[in-house]
Amino acid sequence: DKAPGYAIGGLAGGESKDDFWKVVDQCCRALPDTKPRYLMGVGYPLDLVVCTALGVDMYDCVYPTRTARFGVALVEGEAPGTLRLKGHACAEDYRVIMEGCGCMACCDGNGDGGGYTRARLHAMLKNDNPLAVSLVTHHNLAYMMSLNRKMRDAIKQDAYGDFARSYVQDQYRGKENGGLDVPSWVKDALHAAGITLDTCHIEN
Repeated sequence: DKAPGYAIGGLAGGESKDDFWKVVDQCCRALPDTKPRYLMGVGYPLDLVVCTALGVDMYDCVYPTRTARFGVALVEGEAPGTLRLKGHACAEDYRVIMEGCGCMACCDGNGDGGGYTRARLHAMLKNDNPLAVSLVTHHNLAYMMSLNRKMRDAIKQDAYGDFARSYVQDQYRGKENGGLDVPSWVKDALHAAGITLDTCHIEN
C-alpha cells in the first residue's frame, strides 16, 4: 500500500453524535495503524479528544477561526468550553480570556501577564473593531495548539486514557455540582476506545 495516509470525510454535516462516533470508530478499526488517519472538517475540542481516543491522528476545521469572528473564545472548564465575549457578563469582567494562556490576547509578551481584559474585548467587538477579531482568533488557535500538544504528550506517555477522562470530567461535573452530566455518546465512544468514565455522571 503506497498511500501516505487516509482521510475520513463526510462527517460533521448534521448527523447524530451517535452516528458520528460510530463511523469514526469503524473507519479507524478498518484502517492500518501504520498510516496517519485524517478526519476532515472536525474541530470541536471535545470531538478531537474523543476521536483521538478512537484512533484519529490529524484534523482540520474552520471552527476556531469562524467562531472567533462571532466573538466567541475557546476556554478550559465546563461545557461547552466557550466564552461569549459579546455577552453582557463580559462587559465589566477585567480578567483575561483564560489565565495561563500565552496568546497575544491573554499575555502582553513581557512575561508579567497583562493582555486584553474581557471587558476591553467586549467593547472592541461591540464597536466592530477588527483587532478584537484578530485577537480572539489568535487565542482560539493557541488554545487548539495547546490542546493538541497535551493530547500528543499523553499519547507519548501512554496516558491518553487518563487525559481523556480528566478532560471530560472537567467539562461535565454533574448536575449536583451545578454543571452537566456526560452525554451518553461521549461515554459510549470512549468505552469503545477502552476508556471508562466510572467516576463521571452520565446523561441518560
